[in-house]
Amino acid sequence: MTNENETGAEPTDPRFAALPCRPGKIIAVHLSYVSRAEQRGRRPSAPSYFFKPSSSVAASGGTVERPVGTELLAFEGEIALIIGTEARHVGQEAAWSHVGWVTASNDLGLYDLRANDKGSNVRSKGGDGFTPIGPTLIDARTVDPSALRLRTWVNDELVQDDSTAELLFPLAQIVADLSQHFILERGDVILTGTPAGSSVIVPGDVVEVEVDSPSSGASSGRLTTTVTQAEQPAFDGSLGSLPAVDDTQREEAWGSRERAGLPDASVRLAPTLRAKLERVPVAGLSQQLRKRGLNNVTIDGVRPLHPGAKLIGTAKTLRFVPNREDLFLSHGGGYNAQKRAFDAVGEGEVIVIEARGESGSGTLGDILALRAQAQAAAGIVTDGGIRDADAVAAVGIPVYSAGAHPAVLGRKHVPWDVDVTIACGGTTVQPGDIIVGDADGVIVIPPAIAEEVADAALAQEDEDAWIAARVAEGNPVEGLFPLNAEWRARYDADTGAR
Repeated sequence: MTNENETGAEPTDPRFAALPCRPGKIIAVHLSYVSRAEQRGRRPSAPSYFFKPSSSVAASGGTVERPVGTELLAFEGEIALIIGTEARHVGQEAAWSHVGWVTASNDLGLYDLRANDKGSNVRSKGGDGFTPIGPTLIDARTVDPSALRLRTWVNDELVQDDSTAELLFPLAQIVADLSQHFILERGDVILTGTPAGSSVIVPGDVVEVEVDSPSSGASSGRLTTTVTQAEQPAFDGSLGSLPAVDDTQREEAWGSRERAGLPDASVRLAPTLRAKLERVPVAGLSQQLRKRGLNNVTIDGVRPLHPGAKLIGTAKTLRFVPNREDLFLSHGGGYNAQKRAFDAVGEGEVIVIEARGESGSGTLGDILALRAQAQAAAGIVTDGGIRDADAVAAVGIPVYSAGAHPAVLGRKHVPWDVDVTIACGGTTVQPGDIIVGDADGVIVIPPAIAEEVADAALAQEDEDAWIAARVAEGNPVEGLFPLNAEWRARYDADTGAR
């Protein structure tokens, strides 16, 4: 281990006391641990990065402020690599020799500001004090980069415990990859990603991060940061977008919908239920729902681009509000709710869009239809219009809409929220509701009664088929449709029904 005097640091700013010098660059990896990738539901094939300003560095024992009007400040315990000697176009075999030191870091982030950063994290992770590093440097030559341990505690509770053996990309690969693109200079810092367990912290919480080498006993010591509440407003909406959160941001910040206090939106259809729904027309389901007192369950005013394709899935909801120029400025651009919904849709889910029946602009086009298809979504239902209708149809994913329109989204709508209860085509749709569509239209089935409704509809289909055969034989419909006692007895005898 070493300290700032032994590394030749410039002891002029206490923020950089644990480092050899003020970093010229801080580069952070987006996603690097297997556990985090599994939690996020995506596994990148190559590392990707973002920059953090050196002004965000803080020393151990300091504080970080949660700005006024925000709720989703999250910690991320990480291993920090500090470059010791310049690296440019180095191979993976030689890359570790250019790392001078290893220590602990906390890649703090404010999810309230993430949406409009489009993955750059400039505002959400660049705040003052958002990169605590230290307190002690470990000589990189004395440790095995594949056997470093990372642990994080919040209020003395261990919340992260992982090893570099569980990285998607070895530390040396990350260094070598970055050196392909620019010079890594002495003092540059690489934050190597966080494992599962990252979550929201609130004023009064104390976060501690430690990196160590269990085999050698070398340790960074515990990097300690206390969360405080800012007293003065931090953001002026006239200068830029204001903090904004939705349930997607809450889920990712907290680490799960359960921890965020959100309802389970991950309902999936059992294969047996899906098979039953494949066999039942929407008209038959509507009949059974009506028998159970549910009359307002059809999404009206939408027609399929592919009338021959059956749509079956669980609802992932997206809500648009009427366009207002100031609101579109703050919520319509960047990584807005519409784009987040299409990026987050899961296998077998149906994106259901509330557009208030306003078909005077598009609510999606072919790019988003392609994204939904790539995510293995079951389909898309919107009570608004679609742009590039022919191109959307060519994608092949089932789509129901109020019609085609060439105008862009901003003419009529502001994308507002995802995974909330919405109104689409005159009916209420909640996340996880079961959506079924065919040439007759689209219906919404409450999950709690879906199996019962499907079984009853299948039984009714069998009965209707038997009745149709009797009518085709020349029998009148009176007494046959519906079955009177005499015909019912004949049906039971023919089919073995009880």
